[in-house]
Amino acid sequence: MPADGFATYPSLRDRTVVITGGGSGIGARVVEEFVLQGSKVAFLDIAREAAQKLVSDVSARGAHPPVFFPCDLTNIAELRRVLREIETRLGAVRVLVNNAGNDDRHRFSEITPEYWDERMAVNLRHQFFATQAVVPGMSAAGGGSVINMGSISWMIPLPGMVAYTTAKAAIGAMTRTVARELGTANIRVNCVAPGAIATERQKRLWLTPEYSAQIIARQCLKRELMPADVARLILFLAADDSSAITGQTYVVDGGSV
Repeated sequence: MPADGFATYPSLRDRTVVITGGGSGIGARVVEEFVLQGSKVAFLDIAREAAQKLVSDVSARGAHPPVFFPCDLTNIAELRRVLREIETRLGAVRVLVNNAGNDDRHRFSEITPEYWDERMAVNLRHQFFATQAVVPGMSAAGGGSVINMGSISWMIPLPGMVAYTTAKAAIGAMTRTVARELGTANIRVNCVAPGAIATERQKRLWLTPEYSAQIIARQCLKRELMPADVARLILFLAADDSSAITGQTYVVDGGSV
Protein backbone atom coordinates (compact mmCIF):
# COMPACT_ATOMS: atom_id res chain seq x y z
CA MET A 1 0.00 0.00 0.00
CA PRO A 2 1.12 3.61 -0.54
CA ALA A 3 2.72 5.47 2.34
CA ASP A 4 0.37 6.82 4.99
CA GLY A 5 -1.22 10.10 3.96
CA PHE A 6 -0.90 9.57 0.20
CA ALA A 7 -3.55 8.55 -2.29
CA THR A 8 -4.62 5.09 -3.44
CA TYR A 9 -6.07 4.92 -6.96
CA PRO A 10 -8.40 1.93 -7.44
CA SER A 11 -8.38 2.43 -11.22
CA LEU A 12 -4.66 1.56 -11.31
CA ARG A 13 -5.13 -1.83 -9.67
CA ASP A 14 -4.23 -4.68 -12.07
CA ARG A 15 -3.64 -2.20 -14.89
CA THR A 16 -0.61 -2.84 -17.13
CA VAL A 17 1.90 -0.02 -16.81
CA VAL A 18 5.14 0.43 -18.80
CA ILE A 19 7.92 2.71 -17.59
CA THR A 20 11.02 3.43 -19.65
CA GLY A 21 14.26 4.14 -17.82
CA GLY A 22 12.79 2.59 -14.69
CA GLY A 23 15.97 1.19 -13.17
CA SER A 24 17.12 4.26 -11.25
CA GLY A 25 16.33 7.84 -10.32
CA ILE A 26 12.82 9.17 -10.87
CA GLY A 27 11.95 6.11 -12.95
CA ALA A 28 12.73 3.71 -10.11
CA ARG A 29 10.46 5.63 -7.76
CA VAL A 30 7.72 5.58 -10.41
CA VAL A 31 8.09 1.80 -10.65
CA GLU A 32 7.81 1.48 -6.87
CA GLU A 33 4.75 3.71 -6.62
CA PHE A 34 2.84 1.80 -9.32
CA VAL A 35 3.74 -1.51 -7.66
CA LEU A 36 2.28 -0.17 -4.40
CA GLN A 37 -0.93 0.70 -6.29
CA GLY A 38 -1.30 -2.95 -7.34
CA SER A 39 -0.49 -2.32 -11.01
CA LYS A 40 1.15 -4.84 -13.31
CA VAL A 41 4.42 -3.02 -13.92
CA ALA A 42 6.94 -3.60 -16.68
CA PHE A 43 9.99 -1.39 -16.94
CA LEU A 44 12.77 -0.99 -19.50
CA ASP A 45 16.39 -0.03 -18.90
CA ILE A 46 19.95 -0.76 -19.97
CA ALA A 47 21.27 -0.80 -16.39
CA ARG A 48 20.72 -4.46 -15.54
CA GLU A 49 22.24 -4.53 -12.06
CA ALA A 50 20.27 -1.57 -10.73
CA ALA A 51 17.07 -2.86 -12.36
CA GLN A 52 17.42 -6.33 -10.89
CA LYS A 53 18.04 -4.86 -7.43
CA LEU A 54 14.88 -2.77 -7.77
CA VAL A 55 12.85 -5.86 -8.66
CA SER A 56 14.23 -7.63 -5.61
CA ASP A 57 13.54 -4.67 -3.32
CA VAL A 58 9.89 -4.04 -4.28
CA SER A 59 8.51 -7.40 -5.48
CA ALA A 60 6.99 -8.35 -2.15
CA ARG A 61 5.31 -4.98 -1.62
CA GLY A 62 2.51 -5.19 -4.19
CA ALA A 63 0.03 -7.58 -5.71
CA HIS A 64 2.26 -8.03 -8.78
CA PRO A 65 6.09 -8.05 -8.82
CA PRO A 66 7.53 -5.70 -11.44
CA VAL A 67 9.04 -7.25 -14.56
CA PHE A 68 12.32 -5.91 -15.94
CA PHE A 69 13.03 -5.93 -19.68
CA PRO A 70 16.56 -5.01 -20.80
CA CYS A 71 16.24 -2.67 -23.76
CA ASP A 72 18.31 -0.08 -25.63
CA LEU A 73 15.68 2.54 -26.41
CA THR A 74 17.75 4.04 -29.20
CA ASN A 75 17.12 0.80 -31.12
CA ILE A 76 13.51 1.26 -32.21
CA ALA A 77 13.17 -2.29 -33.56
CA GLU A 78 14.23 -3.64 -30.18
CA LEU A 79 11.88 -1.26 -28.38
CA ARG A 80 8.95 -2.41 -30.49
CA ARG A 81 9.82 -6.08 -29.90
CA VAL A 82 9.98 -5.61 -26.12
CA LEU A 83 6.66 -3.76 -26.05
CA ARG A 84 5.00 -6.58 -28.01
CA GLU A 85 6.41 -9.08 -25.50
CA ILE A 86 5.03 -7.04 -22.60
CA GLU A 87 1.58 -6.99 -24.17
CA THR A 88 1.73 -10.75 -24.67
CA ARG A 89 2.74 -11.39 -21.07
CA LEU A 90 0.82 -8.70 -19.17
CA GLY A 91 -1.98 -7.60 -21.47
CA ALA A 92 -2.66 -4.33 -23.25
CA VAL A 93 -0.64 -1.40 -21.96
CA ARG A 94 -3.01 1.07 -20.29
CA VAL A 95 -0.35 3.43 -18.94
CA LEU A 96 2.93 4.38 -20.63
CA VAL A 97 5.45 6.54 -18.79
CA ASN A 98 8.10 7.77 -21.23
CA ASN A 99 10.66 8.55 -18.57
CA ALA A 100 14.05 7.57 -19.99
CA GLY A 101 16.57 10.27 -20.83
CA ASN A 102 20.07 11.53 -20.17
CA ASP A 103 21.03 15.10 -19.27
CA ASP A 104 24.78 14.92 -19.84
CA ARG A 105 26.29 18.38 -20.24
CA HIS A 106 27.94 19.43 -23.50
CA ARG A 107 29.75 22.49 -24.86
CA PHE A 108 27.98 24.40 -27.62
CA SER A 109 31.14 24.67 -29.73
CA GLU A 110 31.91 20.95 -29.51
CA ILE A 111 28.54 19.49 -30.60
CA THR A 112 28.83 17.39 -33.75
CA PRO A 113 25.98 16.22 -36.01
CA GLU A 114 26.55 12.70 -34.73
CA TYR A 115 26.32 13.77 -31.07
CA TRP A 116 23.20 15.84 -31.79
CA ASP A 117 21.45 12.88 -33.43
CA GLU A 118 22.46 10.57 -30.57
CA ARG A 119 21.02 13.01 -28.00
CA MET A 120 17.74 13.16 -29.90
CA ALA A 121 17.64 9.36 -29.96
CA VAL A 122 18.29 9.15 -26.21
CA ASN A 123 15.95 11.93 -25.11
CA LEU A 124 13.18 12.35 -27.68
CA ARG A 125 12.75 9.79 -30.45
CA HIS A 126 11.87 6.76 -28.33
CA GLN A 127 9.05 8.65 -26.60
CA PHE A 128 7.17 8.94 -29.89
CA PHE A 129 7.82 5.40 -31.08
CA ALA A 130 6.97 3.79 -27.74
CA THR A 131 3.67 5.67 -27.81
CA GLN A 132 3.01 4.65 -31.40
CA ALA A 133 3.68 1.00 -30.52
CA VAL A 134 1.23 0.77 -27.60
CA VAL A 135 -1.62 2.77 -29.14
CA PRO A 136 -3.37 -0.10 -30.98
CA GLY A 137 -3.66 -2.24 -27.84
CA MET A 138 -4.45 0.72 -25.62
CA SER A 139 -7.19 1.87 -27.97
CA ALA A 140 -8.71 -1.61 -28.23
CA ALA A 141 -8.73 -1.85 -24.42
CA GLY A 142 -10.80 1.33 -24.13
CA GLY A 143 -8.10 3.96 -23.78
CA GLY A 144 -5.32 4.88 -21.42
CA SER A 145 -2.76 7.44 -20.39
CA VAL A 146 0.64 8.39 -21.82
CA ILE A 147 2.91 10.50 -19.63
CA ASN A 148 5.97 12.05 -21.24
CA MET A 149 8.89 13.27 -19.16
CA GLY A 150 9.93 16.80 -20.00
CA SER A 151 12.08 19.23 -18.03
CA ILE A 152 12.12 22.84 -16.91
CA SER A 153 15.67 23.10 -18.29
CA TRP A 154 14.46 24.64 -21.56
CA MET A 155 12.10 27.04 -19.77
CA ILE A 156 14.88 28.65 -17.69
CA PRO A 157 16.90 27.98 -20.02
CA LEU A 158 20.02 26.21 -18.76
CA PRO A 159 23.29 26.64 -20.69
CA GLY A 160 25.69 23.80 -21.35
CA MET A 161 23.03 21.33 -22.51
CA VAL A 162 21.43 22.75 -25.65
CA ALA A 163 20.81 19.36 -27.27
CA TYR A 164 19.04 18.16 -24.12
CA THR A 165 16.94 21.29 -23.73
CA THR A 166 15.95 21.18 -27.39
CA ALA A 167 14.75 17.59 -27.01
CA LYS A 168 12.83 18.42 -23.85
CA ALA A 169 11.14 21.42 -25.45
CA ALA A 170 10.12 19.20 -28.36
CA ILE A 171 8.51 16.74 -25.95
CA GLY A 172 6.10 19.44 -24.82
CA ALA A 173 5.09 20.16 -28.42
CA MET A 174 4.80 16.46 -29.21
CA THR A 175 2.57 15.98 -26.17
CA ARG A 176 0.06 18.57 -27.32
CA THR A 177 -0.08 17.28 -30.89
CA VAL A 178 -0.31 13.59 -30.02
CA ALA A 179 -3.04 14.35 -27.47
CA ARG A 180 -5.09 15.73 -30.39
CA GLU A 181 -4.26 12.70 -32.52
CA LEU A 182 -5.34 10.17 -29.88
CA GLY A 183 -8.20 11.84 -28.05
CA THR A 184 -10.88 10.07 -30.08
CA ALA A 185 -9.45 6.75 -28.84
CA ASN A 186 -9.82 7.94 -25.23
CA ILE A 187 -6.04 8.08 -24.88
CA ARG A 188 -4.76 10.98 -22.81
CA VAL A 189 -1.26 12.39 -23.31
CA ASN A 190 0.37 14.69 -20.79
CA CYS A 191 3.86 15.90 -19.94
CA VAL A 192 5.58 16.23 -16.56
CA ALA A 193 8.44 18.74 -16.37
CA PRO A 194 10.58 18.28 -13.25
CA GLY A 195 12.95 20.85 -11.83
CA ALA A 196 16.05 19.97 -9.83
CA ILE A 197 15.14 16.58 -8.39
CA ALA A 198 17.61 15.12 -5.89
CA THR A 199 18.23 11.73 -7.50
CA GLU A 200 21.39 9.84 -6.64
CA ARG A 201 22.84 10.67 -10.07
CA GLN A 202 22.13 14.38 -9.74
CA LYS A 203 23.67 14.47 -6.28
CA ARG A 204 26.72 12.57 -7.47
CA LEU A 205 27.37 14.71 -10.56
CA TRP A 206 25.94 18.21 -10.05
CA LEU A 207 23.97 18.86 -6.86
CA THR A 208 26.77 20.09 -4.64
CA PRO A 209 25.71 21.71 -1.36
CA GLU A 210 26.45 25.11 -2.87
CA TYR A 211 24.45 24.50 -6.05
CA SER A 212 21.57 22.97 -4.07
CA ALA A 213 21.44 26.09 -1.92
CA GLN A 214 21.22 28.27 -5.04
CA ILE A 215 18.38 26.16 -6.41
CA ILE A 216 16.39 26.25 -3.18
CA ALA A 217 16.89 30.01 -2.98
CA ARG A 218 15.11 30.32 -6.38
CA GLN A 219 12.24 28.04 -5.34
CA CYS A 220 9.08 29.22 -3.61
CA LEU A 221 9.19 26.03 -1.54
CA LYS A 222 12.35 25.95 0.53
CA ARG A 223 13.09 22.25 0.48
CA GLU A 224 14.85 19.65 -1.59
CA LEU A 225 12.65 18.06 -4.25
CA MET A 226 12.64 14.26 -4.34
CA PRO A 227 11.70 11.60 -6.94
CA ALA A 228 8.51 10.85 -5.00
CA ASP A 229 7.29 14.41 -5.69
CA VAL A 230 7.33 13.62 -9.41
CA ALA A 231 6.12 10.04 -9.11
CA ARG A 232 2.93 10.98 -7.24
CA LEU A 233 1.92 13.44 -9.95
CA ILE A 234 2.48 10.71 -12.53
CA LEU A 235 0.18 8.39 -10.56
CA PHE A 236 -2.59 10.99 -10.70
CA LEU A 237 -2.16 11.52 -14.43
CA ALA A 238 -2.23 7.76 -14.99
CA ALA A 239 -5.36 7.17 -12.91
CA ASP A 240 -8.97 7.70 -13.97
CA ASP A 241 -9.13 10.57 -11.48
CA SER A 242 -7.54 12.73 -14.21
CA SER A 243 -9.78 11.41 -16.99
CA ALA A 244 -10.57 14.92 -18.34
CA ILE A 245 -6.95 16.07 -18.50
CA THR A 246 -4.90 15.80 -21.69
CA GLY A 247 -2.45 17.80 -23.77
CA GLN A 248 -0.99 19.56 -20.71
CA THR A 249 2.45 20.08 -19.18
CA TYR A 250 2.75 20.03 -15.39
CA VAL A 251 5.81 21.55 -13.73
CA VAL A 252 7.21 20.01 -10.55
CA ASP A 253 9.94 22.42 -9.46
CA GLY A 254 8.93 23.93 -6.13
CA GLY A 255 8.06 27.18 -7.89
CA SER A 256 11.36 28.12 -9.53
CA VAL A 257 10.13 29.08 -13.03
